[in-house]
Order: sequence, then C-alpha cells, then structure tokens
Amino acid sequence: MDFRHLGRSGLVISEIAYGNWITHGSQVEEEAAVSCVRAALDAGITTFDTADVYAETRAEAVMGRALKGERREGLEIFTKVFWPTGPGRNDRGLGRKHIMESIDGSLRRLQTDYVDLYQAHRYDPSTPLEETMEAFADVVRSGKALYIGVSEWTAQQIREAHALARELRIPLVSSQPQYSMLWRVIEAEVVPTCEELGIGQIVWSPIAQGVLTGKYLPGAEPPAGSRATDSKGGANFVSRWMRDDVLERVQQLRPLADQAGLSLAQLAVAWVLQNSNVSAAIIGASRPEQVGENAKAAGVKLDADLLQAIDAVLDPVVDRDPARTAEGAPTARP
Repeated sequence: MDFRHLGRSGLVISEIAYGNWITHGSQVEEEAAVSCVRAALDAGITTFDTADVYAETRAEAVMGRALKGERREGLEIFTKVFWPTGPGRNDRGLGRKHIMESIDGSLRRLQTDYVDLYQAHRYDPSTPLEETMEAFADVVRSGKALYIGVSEWTAQQIREAHALARELRIPLVSSQPQYSMLWRVIEAEVVPTCEELGIGQIVWSPIAQGVLTGKYLPGAEPPAGSRATDSKGGANFVSRWMRDDVLERVQQLRPLADQAGLSLAQLAVAWVLQNSNVSAAIIGASRPEQVGENAKAAGVKLDADLLQAIDAVLDPVVDRDPARTAEGAPTARP
C-alpha cells in the first residue's frame, strides 16, 4: 500500500480507503462485511470511511465491530454528518444541535473516542455557515475529531468554509466528491480551489458503481446480484450509466487495461489516483476478494500515452459540467 498526505495537512492516509456506503448493514450480511474489512487491513489499507446515515446508522456500528481490537493509532477513521438520522426536525442538517448530538452517536457506534476526520456530508443552505463551522470547531477542540472535511460542496462553498476555519483555527483539510473516468465535474473548479487552499480530495465511486469494471455489457441484462439490480438504492444510482453508448465505450477500455497489466477496475482506481490533488480513492466491496483486487491499484503509475488513449475512448460520454453534483443524478447519499 502507498500512502499520501491528506491535502497539505500532516495526516497521512492510505491512498486506497475502504468505505461502506450501501454494503454494510444493508446489502451484505455482517459476516461478509467483517471479512471485507479484514481483507482491507490485510491489503495495507488503514483509512476507513463511513457516515451516520449509511444503512440508517447500522453501517457505522458494523464498522466499529469490524475494527474492534485493532490498534487505534494505526487507523484513520472518517465519518460524516448531515442527512436525517431520526424522525425529529433537528435530526438532520448542519445546525449545532444535530452536529453535537451526531458526533456522540457516531463515536458510540464506531466504538472509538475520536474520529480522525469529521465531514459535512452536504452543504446546508438552511443553517448559517458560521454556526456550522463554530460547532465543528467545538467538536475539534473537545478532541472528538482531529480534522474537518466536506463532501459534495461547490468550490465557492469550500472557499467560504475554509476562510471561517482559518479564523477559528481548525483544520479543514478535505473534500469528498464523486470522481471517476466518467464523472469529472470536480476538475473545472473544485480541484483548482482545493489545490490553492491545501485541501485534498477523498474521492468516492472511482469505478462508477461497478460500471468501469466492464461487467455490464451493452444490450444485455445486468448480472444477477450486481449493483444495477439492487433494490435498496444502488440500481437508481448506477442507472445514469446504464446506456449502450457508455457501456460500449467502457468495453473499448479493456485492451488498454490489458496493455497496462491491470483489470478494468484497477485501471479505473489508478486513473483517479493520477490526479495529484486526490489523496485517496474510496473502494467498497460485497466480497473480500474485490478488496484485494482493487487495492492493487495503489502505487500504479499510468503513462501519458495511456491517459490520452483513455480520454480518446471516453470523451464523448464523460460528464464534465461543473454545475453538476451528486444530486444531479438519482438521489443517493454517498
């Protein structure tokens, strides 16, 4: 496993992170989920990402049980706050009440005294940003989180939050956006802003919810048990790419992956890691062998000719619109 600093902070993380959106507490049984975490540890992964909302808080609890007994100082545990975690009016958003209550719930479920990174899962237009950042500052000063990050915020929102974080003297060090060969909307504005501010990207969905593995074929039904057939949310999310023009282009990547000695999934994960502003790529899995396979993308260097060839294949189907966010697709909470 290779390691990188998270932005310009002093926190070093594994460049492949393990995340449990959709899978833990929902798509796979706990025994399989624990096996995937063990496989991640065996592959040298030290960075684990989750959120309070995943599987209605069950994913955090599964992660906590799976990591129990590991040396805490050797792990980087990340979680998030924003989406509803209960029926109450204040069980959501980035108001002070929800943040202060949510961090305690997350720590309890994760069975830890602190998280390394606490992230705003979305921007909250209904709460003053000053209130949100002051609450995060208190979370950091209480020792319950070491660093602060955001997820799916625009470049302007990140810039405003970073300015407040500097005033409050707390380390806002990360952005967690969707990023893949097919979804490049962060390149126009978010990446340049974050490079300027010293913020690193922790990207999710580097294999486009499995589409970039090549398992979905144009004109064919999705394989049984795949994300595209998951009635618990995965199918809606992956549907944006279930078009023959996209799937045909993905199949054209196979010779390029073979040339590089990589699987299509490894090529996809390695591709996002070529961006110098990316600190880590989050992978998920329903089977432990998937973890070991995708973790092999760590440390892979793709030459310029290969990157140009990938662009030549995919350019007609790539989404680069900087106005698009995860909410531009069917609703999802990665």
